[in-house]
Amino acid sequence: MHLGQETNVMGDWFILHFTENYGMAFGFQFAGEFGKLFLSIFRILAIIAIGIYIYKISQKKHSTGLLISLSLIFAGALGNIIDSAFYGLIFSESNFHQVASFMPDDGVYGTFLHGKVVDMFYFPVLKGTFPSWLPFWGSERFIFFRPVFNIADSAITIGVFILLFFQRKVFTK
Repeated sequence: MHLGQETNVMGDWFILHFTENYGMAFGFQFAGEFGKLFLSIFRILAIIAIGIYIYKISQKKHSTGLLISLSLIFAGALGNIIDSAFYGLIFSESNFHQVASFMPDDGVYGTFLHGKVVDMFYFPVLKGTFPSWLPFWGSERFIFFRPVFNIADSAITIGVFILLFFQRKVFTK
């Protein structure tokens, strides 16, 4: 797929939408190339810390819910850092009219830890128009749940929600 290309899977409710995320959630960037490197190193250190913590609590027989939620966060973070670390080393630059090529002869677009993360799941759950009497946004179109995300983002989100919503059951000790 080329950048921005969409394929409807289930009508207008579930769409595969190819986009590349430059850094943090919702495509936010952090201080250019230095920020990208800092963010990548921070992610690696966080993955190591979470991995060590998972190992320690698994030895102490903590709740299964805590292990599952932290494992989801760990796996999602690891998936995103792998994508970020290597995607720029094996693909050419994507654009809106051309598909990125795998291991191109004319070179790749990024260096180690400076790649993008591929996002593809788009669920525009609710579309509509704001009422005309509403200040600032009156008569403007809106889409509820606009983010495009990937499986790794989903794993992180589900892990965090388990920790938040079931904290009394998860944190038993």
